[in-house]
Amino acid sequence: MNFTITRQNLHNGLAAVSASIPSKTTLPVLSNILFQAENGSVWMSGTDLDVAVRIKVPADVREDGSLTAPGKKLQEITKELLDQPVEVSTIGTQIELKSGKGHFKLNGLPADEFPSLPEVDFEGAWSVTGTDVNRLIHHTSFAVSNEESRPILNGVLWELRDGAMRMVSTNGHRLARMGVPAESGDTSSADFIVPPGALQQVQRLFKKDELLEVARSGNHLGFRAGTAEVYTRLIEGTYPNYEAVIPRDNDKVATVDKKALESAVRRMAVVASDQTHRIRLKFESNRLHLNVLTPDLGEGQDELEVGYEGEEIEIGFNANYLLEVLRYMPTDEVDIAFKAPERAVTIVPSGSENLDYLCLVMPLRLLD
Repeated sequence: MNFTITRQNLHNGLAAVSASIPSKTTLPVLSNILFQAENGSVWMSGTDLDVAVRIKVPADVREDGSLTAPGKKLQEITKELLDQPVEVSTIGTQIELKSGKGHFKLNGLPADEFPSLPEVDFEGAWSVTGTDVNRLIHHTSFAVSNEESRPILNGVLWELRDGAMRMVSTNGHRLARMGVPAESGDTSSADFIVPPGALQQVQRLFKKDELLEVARSGNHLGFRAGTAEVYTRLIEGTYPNYEAVIPRDNDKVATVDKKALESAVRRMAVVASDQTHRIRLKFESNRLHLNVLTPDLGEGQDELEVGYEGEEIEIGFNANYLLEVLRYMPTDEVDIAFKAPERAVTIVPSGSENLDYLCLVMPLRLLD
């Protein structure tokens, strides 16, 4: 293998792929990036066996070939090189870099030791803009569970329908759901449970103005646009019926300034219990009273003006869950809908009927 590449192209390719390399692994080849030089360009690939990233970068290829080499070390070297062309070649299982008067050799491993990337057929793929898929990921993936005991909830449910797509995530205490229009391929509907790590790679690699192709083959999902490809293993199983927990009869609605509520909840959270993070919200006519009492720490009170005309009601919340949901609300005001102190509360952007976005927070039981 022998090719010449600009320092910037080499650096960009390595940076894109290195993020998929696991920080710790018992398989040395997973710390490496696979280089494949052919047809006037170089493919760089990295994987942790669950998520794989593949990038095509232009280069002057004089000799086709392939080899794996240490990804992080190559990235560190390339970052410090002067802005001059880099000649990359291989000697046996060593990769050699020459740039100006700089000369580096790193030990690699044969290409055939690198795991095979999933084969995904993009015939009849779904099409989605980078803007839409990034918005879906950004506004929902924060709510996934980190508990190993419920692996299904460790992923984001992605529903693809003819003319629409939706992402949902929950940890059982809070939930986020968002939908956008979409153009489907030959297959009109499908559901996937996607690891959030794969969605982070999609967010990172694909630009907002790009049109992504999304396709499934077996238990793998593939994304591609331009010169970048991402493949991920899907989480197997059936996602819980989230629609069943979203209340349809929350008839009390308060319209609240998002930043004012965030700020007040943060102040209350300082005095909340480290175990439960419980705070009290009491809604009454055009007023919201916030209260926290932690016997071994202290207490706090605050008050906000809100748009609310219903009967008085007091609800307990985990302050952290409430803050997370508010952080991802895209409007200056939010509508908080509730029915009773023990029933799930929904929070939606206020005055934005065209935006299909809903978050849910389960209340905490208040102790007198």
